[in-house]
Amino acid sequence: MKILVTGGLGFIGSHTVVELQNEGFDVVVIDNLSNSSEEVLKGIVTITGKMPLFEQLDLREKKSVEDFFKRHNDINGVIHFAASKAVGESVGNPLLYYENNIASLIFLLQELSKQDKANFIFSSSCTVYGQAEEMPITEDAPVQQPMSPYGNTKKIGEEIINDVAKATNINAILLRYFNPIGSHPSAEIGELPIGVPQNLVPFITQTGFGLREELAVFGDDYPTPDGTCIRDYIHVVDLAKAHVIALQRLLNKKNTEKVETFNLGTGTGSSVLEVIRSFEKVSGKKLPYKIVPRREGDITEAYANTDKANNILGWKAQSSLDEAMESAWKWEQKIRS
Repeated sequence: MKILVTGGLGFIGSHTVVELQNEGFDVVVIDNLSNSSEEVLKGIVTITGKMPLFEQLDLREKKSVEDFFKRHNDINGVIHFAASKAVGESVGNPLLYYENNIASLIFLLQELSKQDKANFIFSSSCTVYGQAEEMPITEDAPVQQPMSPYGNTKKIGEEIINDVAKATNINAILLRYFNPIGSHPSAEIGELPIGVPQNLVPFITQTGFGLREELAVFGDDYPTPDGTCIRDYIHVVDLAKAHVIALQRLLNKKNTEKVETFNLGTGTGSSVLEVIRSFEKVSGKKLPYKIVPRREGDITEAYANTDKANNILGWKAQSSLDEAMESAWKWEQKIRS
């Protein structure tokens, strides 16, 4: 079966391509290389022994998307990662996020709705819950007005998919994941942000390696045990495997609704300071950091109730925070060597 992975050379996308190929799928990757590198293909081949088909393409270009599906009219499923993803950047440049994350989704769905086999996995986010009133967060928690344009693009994306599925033959699974970290245990692929990292863990590892002077911890006055924000950090390989399981559910017609939604996390919340301590433990290094004012768009805490994914998908996160941090550090050391 041929599976299209958009943003397939990005952080989560590349790990999902690996897991798909390990399960015997033929993979076609679309990526515009705006936040990734063609070098990632080498890592995928080293791990799996197989080169996915790659097309450099910008999904914001409607004609390019149309032409792609004319060339590839035998796609069995689509896993859609291609999107801008930094909360802070989205606050400063909202139009970039609305164009990149919404237009590309619409053009994909327009073409997919013409296909006989219209199975769609959407890379959503726990940001759609905003600051949820109860922890851990279940899928039944109200979707709130997000606190950032990035979060809003995920909320709007989910709404678009639900509307389109009602009117077409598209079946979809929305995967709302929490905070992906780590890298493949081989250290052949991992998180490689271009420029200054927007996410916590690559900033930690770059600081640990000496590329950054110190880590900024945004606020220590939140109503949490140590005053710093709490998130649910999930190993990217665990996350990638969930995408394959969700895809197989659609391909085998096991879905009970046109659009299903699952949280993907560990079910455990960790504070920023706990993540720093985990890094120090696995690396043996003392991390320089300073407390700075809160960052706009950040919520206090978010961690998942994963019962639905555990029971219905038969998926469960396997790796600990320390294991994820250790793999991230191993990756950082390899790419700097």
